[in-house]
Amino acid sequence: MTAEPLMRMRLRVEQDIFVVRQLGREVARSLGLEAQDQTRVATALSEVCRVLLAGGRETDVTFAVDPNGVTSLSVTMTYPVTGQASQLAGKLQQVGRLVDTMEVDDDGTATIVRMSRRLPVGAARLTRARMDEIRAGLAQHVPSTPLDELAVQNQQLILALDEVRAQRDELARLNDELEETNRGVMALYNQLSEELEETNRGVVALYAELDDKSAQLRAASEAKSRFLANVSHELRAPVTAIIGLGRLLTDSGSDDLTSEQDRQVELIRTSASDLLTLVNGLLDLAKAEAGRIEPTWAEVDLKAMFGQLRGTLRPLATRPEVDFVVEEPGLPVFRSDEVLLAQILRNLLTNAIKFTESGSVRLSVRPVSGDAEFVVADTGFGIPPELHERVFEEFYQVPGSKPVSGRGTGLGLPYARRLAGILGGALRVDSTPGAGSTFTLRLPITS
Repeated sequence: MTAEPLMRMRLRVEQDIFVVRQLGREVARSLGLEAQDQTRVATALSEVCRVLLAGGRETDVTFAVDPNGVTSLSVTMTYPVTGQASQLAGKLQQVGRLVDTMEVDDDGTATIVRMSRRLPVGAARLTRARMDEIRAGLAQHVPSTPLDELAVQNQQLILALDEVRAQRDELARLNDELEETNRGVMALYNQLSEELEETNRGVVALYAELDDKSAQLRAASEAKSRFLANVSHELRAPVTAIIGLGRLLTDSGSDDLTSEQDRQVELIRTSASDLLTLVNGLLDLAKAEAGRIEPTWAEVDLKAMFGQLRGTLRPLATRPEVDFVVEEPGLPVFRSDEVLLAQILRNLLTNAIKFTESGSVRLSVRPVSGDAEFVVADTGFGIPPELHERVFEEFYQVPGSKPVSGRGTGLGLPYARRLAGILGGALRVDSTPGAGSTFTLRLPITS
């Protein structure tokens, strides 16, 4: 059965990207898709339109309902250039994750991009009258401004982030319950083992329950890692879109904004950049927790690495009251994973610069009993002794501490400690409030 068209339009200029995105969301809403699926469809459309518009040719966009067994919303984009199918397919590979199907074909006269999203089972039946009603509503649709669209996207991202946090809290609660159950089971097992002969059947049942709880705990931990990874991937595209749209609004080629509009757009871009940093941190942490980071062992030139860190982080240490010092390494060539080691040191140095108002931030390395100790010392606010371990928990920040520059997500130190474990070492902190902090990364010299 062929698709039933709902609306057609032509993509000519960048402003049309906003219109296509809004129409996509409106069509998805009219057909009964949930809010999250509406956002996925709108994001996929805007990204495909952006790629096609970059080619400099007008593109026909058709919204239709395709009842092939399972009714679905389909969008067809006809790009009047041939020989572009394979190249476009590569650029749109990640976008395909937002919809159920994504196809790029070449019919000899144009390149055709087709995408579809299945409608929920509980969606209202699409009668002829309903189809006409949807068409009439779309025909009366008045496109909102790019700034309004950015505000809508920002609100959607906030709602998505709230869902992420709620899921994370639920997983934490489940882990706490499982740990509490595990402790109770162990206590009961110790008591029953003294009466083994007459309570043998009870002990066997208890073992079965213990195994089940342990399996649930592992499954919960794996589910948390998968959830963080999947949600981070889903959030990257709309966050990047917000940053790009904000840059487009302030571009010299766009219409001039008032000072207040310019300030609001900058606030949106800053918020989106902070959210993108958080999303990337969640994704890195999920990879580390899932054991998907494998070190690549090689000889590392510490002198070159320290020079690179000195150069890349120097722009962050702009306050004259703070001396940023990277000492010459006192070790020969060191065997490790250069990328992971540099990431740990970069996280530690960035964190030290953020929380040091005056004094110094210093990086050094020294051999200690067959190991190498990388030391990042600062004269910042310091950390109370009872919070030394808590700073390595996800999203935890020391109460009352305010970064002098930049913003923290609470993920840098937990990620650094996990990478240290992957490299076969350990990361610890020594700190006193008001006297600064010293983070020590200890790694074996030979691996």
